[in-house]
Amino acid sequence: LRCQDAPLPRACHGWQASVKGGSLSYVLPCSRLPVQLMSQVRVYTSDGQKKDLGSEETKGSVPEETSHKLGKGQDTTKADQKQSFLKEPIQVKVKAVLKKREYGPKYTQNNFITGVRAINEFCLKSSDLDQLRKIRRRSPHDDTETFTVYLRSDVEAKSLEVWGSPEALARERKRRKEAEIKYRENLFRNQRLLWEYKEFFGNTKPRSSAAAMFFKGPGKVVMVAICINGLNFFFKLLAWVYTGSASMFSEAIHSLADTCNQALLALGISQSARTPDPSHPYGFTNMRYIASLISGVGIFMMGAGLSWYHGVIGLLHPHPIESLLWAYCILAGSLVSEGATLLVAINEIRRSARAKGLSFYQYVVQSRDPSTNVVLLEDAAAVLSVAVAATCMGLTSLTGNPYYDSVGSLGVGTLLGTVSAFLIYTNTEALLGRSIQPEQLQRLTELLESDPVVRAIHDVKATDMGMSKVRFKAEVDFDGRVVTRSYLEKQDIEQLLQEIQQVKTLEELEAFMLKHGENIIDTLGAEVDRLEKDLK
Repeated sequence: LRCQDAPLPRACHGWQASVKGGSLSYVLPCSRLPVQLMSQVRVYTSDGQKKDLGSEETKGSVPEETSHKLGKGQDTTKADQKQSFLKEPIQVKVKAVLKKREYGPKYTQNNFITGVRAINEFCLKSSDLDQLRKIRRRSPHDDTETFTVYLRSDVEAKSLEVWGSPEALARERKRRKEAEIKYRENLFRNQRLLWEYKEFFGNTKPRSSAAAMFFKGPGKVVMVAICINGLNFFFKLLAWVYTGSASMFSEAIHSLADTCNQALLALGISQSARTPDPSHPYGFTNMRYIASLISGVGIFMMGAGLSWYHGVIGLLHPHPIESLLWAYCILAGSLVSEGATLLVAINEIRRSARAKGLSFYQYVVQSRDPSTNVVLLEDAAAVLSVAVAATCMGLTSLTGNPYYDSVGSLGVGTLLGTVSAFLIYTNTEALLGRSIQPEQLQRLTELLESDPVVRAIHDVKATDMGMSKVRFKAEVDFDGRVVTRSYLEKQDIEQLLQEIQQVKTLEELEAFMLKHGENIIDTLGAEVDRLEKDLK
């Protein structure tokens, strides 16, 4: 760029002089200093070559009558500045950097692929994979430390070798897809065949895990409650037919509602034991909460609704009640049986709460075990409702006033409504995904922050998924120095130093950094696995 002089008509102390060069225009500061600059610009490239761009000459002058107004001291200073400008050459240096590499589809074909994906996506057999290169990598699963993977390019080449062409491979994929759709359409028939197979070999196979769940823990409590409430409903129904008591009718409806709801709980327990599938990768553990929620709604509609209805009808249309002797006997037996079921549920909750380190009240309110909680609350309501029904029936028999019996029916319905509202609230909260206790979250946070590899953590979230499962999430800022030092502690420092001394060119430097950079990333993955194990 060669700049031409621009005459200055008068003295200027600011951004006044306009210097033009080519099609570019600049505004430069002027201090009335005549400058004559001669410099040679050299450009250094990354290959060490030197290019001479020639010299440029820039001259600047001011009118003579203006320069006479300056003092001698100022002329001396300007002369010194002029000499310094002439002595210092301008040099432009370019940093040596690697050429940016474009990563296309060819590079990503060398990604790793597991054997299961290779068989499913490329229609291969396990024997076909035996001939390919095997690579041991760090496993993402907890049960294994390393596992075998294959290069995607090798798998694609093997699939073309087996099927002959991409078109043949596409046709095979289409055929397998159609076979899968056909299998899903005939799913009911396949399930029927599997059921017949299980029945045929049932005596030679051990008891399934779903059936074993009903012989211990919450399953045992639910099965005991189903048997007892079923018998109570049968005898209470006979007593109501014999006496016509509204309170006894409410008790019979209460026992029927308990039996149906606990059968629903048993269904939820059996469904929650199902193994995860592709459509439900996290399993079916929430089925217990869903069954408990439906149970709460059923108690409200069937138990509380019918009890209120029968109580209101008794108030509007009272009628005399027959002998209540059999009704008292059945209520006494119901009290004993419901009390026994209540004790079974209380003992189970105490044992589970002790194992979790919680109090009895905290375990019930947090709905840790929804099935046992439903049995506990239903049996507690049953014991109280038996007491209410017996009291109101006693007042009716003493005074001869049937209104007391109808009021007892309303009281039982109110008690059932309260229990159902509590069950609906607690199970809804569990299904929405509530946070774990602040104390537990603080323990997890302190565990992460106390680890040397963690510099900081942000946005910590921990959700209780139910059935002793917690989903934990945190944004972690790792300390790269600690991770690198952890990698270096496992290396031979002398050998590493020799590798560094042998690096002479950019290509050798790139190979050295890529090799150890990938190993450092693997070290970071191992540190993440260690932290996850500590959190669990």
